[in-house]
Amino acid sequence: MNTANQEIKPVTTRINENGNIEIGGCDLIELANEYATPLYIFDEATIRSITKSYKDAFKNYPKMRMMYASKAFMTKAMCKIMAQEGFGLDLCSGGEIYTAQSSGFDMSKTLFNGNNKSYDELNMALDLGIGTVSVDNFFELALLNDIAKSKNKTVRILLRITPGIECHTHEYIQTGHLDSKFGFDLTQIDEALELIRDEYINLHLVGLHAHIGSQIFEKQVYYDEVDVIFNEIKRIKDKYNIELSEINLGGGLGIKYTEEDKPISIYEIANTIIDSIRTHAQKYNIDEPYVFIEPGRSIVGTAGVTIYTAGSSKKVPNGRKYQAVDGGMADNARPSLYQAKYTVEIANKPNEKPVEKVTIAGRFCESGDILAKDIVLPEIEEGDIICFYNTGAYGYSMSSNYNRVLKPAAVLVNNGKSDIIINRQTYAQLCESDVIPDRMNG
Repeated sequence: MNTANQEIKPVTTRINENGNIEIGGCDLIELANEYATPLYIFDEATIRSITKSYKDAFKNYPKMRMMYASKAFMTKAMCKIMAQEGFGLDLCSGGEIYTAQSSGFDMSKTLFNGNNKSYDELNMALDLGIGTVSVDNFFELALLNDIAKSKNKTVRILLRITPGIECHTHEYIQTGHLDSKFGFDLTQIDEALELIRDEYINLHLVGLHAHIGSQIFEKQVYYDEVDVIFNEIKRIKDKYNIELSEINLGGGLGIKYTEEDKPISIYEIANTIIDSIRTHAQKYNIDEPYVFIEPGRSIVGTAGVTIYTAGSSKKVPNGRKYQAVDGGMADNARPSLYQAKYTVEIANKPNEKPVEKVTIAGRFCESGDILAKDIVLPEIEEGDIICFYNTGAYGYSMSSNYNRVLKPAAVLVNNGKSDIIINRQTYAQLCESDVIPDRMNG
């Protein structure tokens, strides 16, 4: 069964009677006129369709728990949707924790993850009732225990481990191989366990956490990840008589950015994980644990598009044609950072024949600010609305104010209605943290 992560476009995408691209019942040209561009657009139906696919795919494993990886796209509205869909939240900063709590999210259903959590972040996490902390290293073990002790609290923790599994993704988004900044090496687990047992009495270890990467198209790596974790759980039980009841397998399921991408479905990954869990639980004579997964990109990526307005163009003699738009690397860093590729259409010309090869250039003062290289589109005119699909994950999350350009707005579309979920930044907001020293005002 296909799932929405295997599609390039949001599930509600169509060409309407005006000849324009429509998503969530909203004409993209009308959205551009109403909210201006650049503009992030999120299709609520696609988000909810994918969350329902995850729940349905894992329904035969009652101990499965879903945690949305907030780093993909985090707003108060997303927190509301995830709460309504029965998902927890995987959080990795004080800002994400604050956003979740201020949206009214049940903080007992959250996990705090990350390789260098600060004292202030851990302190706030405990004050706001974080559900579980995934501890990444020895420094954090000691720090978290000290904070918990000062508050007379016991904190549920997972140990994050590096399982030594590499997936075939860009090297910057591989997180499970041995040479990684994340987690305890398997050779360090005994030392960590002995510290928790003998000294860090305010930490309650409930399980292990591993994450093997992002934009994964392979099933076998998930089977192998479960194998590594169960082997470690069995070893810990035999050596320390500690029975761990939870495992967190991370996220990482890929999505379809272009026709060349061949991601597996949510049902395929679910069948692989469930089969591996049950096989290894029987093999090692271990009770089936509670299993957490943390999808992020696969939930929100396909649901999001970004639209731009075409501006100036340049034809290099005997070379490329560059078409500039009113956004770029500050609202979507992935092409510059990962050489990421996208599917692109002209929202007001979806039925016109592609006739020219163009390179879509951003407006920022970097030669590397290229959003799409050598793609074939209909002839572009100034004022055309250019639509990039599959920008829902890591577009806004990685955005910046480079060149002091304002961050775009984001809207949620559903059944012909659009709602602002992030206001467009104003110049006053851009400067509100700036301070001129008094000595310069004399």
